Amino acid sequence: MGRCTSEMSAADESINRAIAIVGAGRVARGLGARLREAGWSIGAVVARRMPSARAAVRAIRGGFPCAGPSRRVLDAGIILLAVPDDALAGVASELARIGGDDLRRKVVVHTSGALSSSVLEPLGLRGAWTGVVHPMQSFGLRTRPRLEGVLFGIEGHPQALRVIRKMVRSLGGDTARVQAARKAEYHCAGTFAAAHVLASFEAGVQLLMAAGMKRREATRALLRLARQVLDNQEVLGPRAAWTGPLSRGDFATIALHWQSLAHYPPEFRAAYAGMTRLAARLLASAPEEVLARLESVLPASAAAPQQRAAGSA
Repeated sequence: MGRCTSEMSAADESINRAIAIVGAGRVARGLGARLREAGWSIGAVVARRMPSARAAVRAIRGGFPCAGPSRRVLDAGIILLAVPDDALAGVASELARIGGDDLRRKVVVHTSGALSSSVLEPLGLRGAWTGVVHPMQSFGLRTRPRLEGVLFGIEGHPQALRVIRKMVRSLGGDTARVQAARKAEYHCAGTFAAAHVLASFEAGVQLLMAAGMKRREATRALLRLARQVLDNQEVLGPRAAWTGPLSRGDFATIALHWQSLAHYPPEFRAAYAGMTRLAARLLASAPEEVLARLESVLPASAAAPQQRAAGSA
């Protein structure tokens, strides 16, 4: 059984507005802090180790720390599981074991973008209303997230969804139902639009540094360019905002790009070829024709690099 440090009791707060948090990472801290600011009462904050739980409580500025599984989470009407995806099934099973029938009519939700509410089945079998609330938002180590206008992907039991929508509205966010069977695609979308963008951006920065720019100059130049394209995408749509040599049928420039990447790690060429082909598939008015023309410009597999260019390490 877990260990907690608290002088609070369940009678000290309204259970319907009380949230227990399992997890002490970025999402747990960021969501917990914003929910507290929105008027929700934070109860137990559970982590594997007491120092982590205490650090999370300090970041949230509310709740009380617990080390290890604790029945104190049952003091709250809502239990938020903000743990890594590969830990969710185990956490759900352990919570079902210690909670038993006391989980009946509790709302238990997790924050995973890739997993559906089915991972919480052991809790549902105990009578809990289970669901998912996933913010399409990055969470930094030192900054509190701004959640106004952020879209939250949700799914689960109707009673859980009622509470989830209330939580999201209090944060100033919006909700969208996600099909449980398509959660992997939903999460992959965010990877394309966020994580892969960072890698692509850094590749661009390193190319500009190899061309003689300082990192600060390269970053400033590409940030402005990227923001302009995204602004155009928002206003005009993807095809009208599309830019670059492929958008105007300039295959000679694409060939020059390909040659210039010969001295970089092979992932540069692989990413360039993959993104160019993906753009042809998604944005070109005649994708099959454009893809056929690319075959003579971009070989099917990238050759091994001859050497690393300065600044590419």
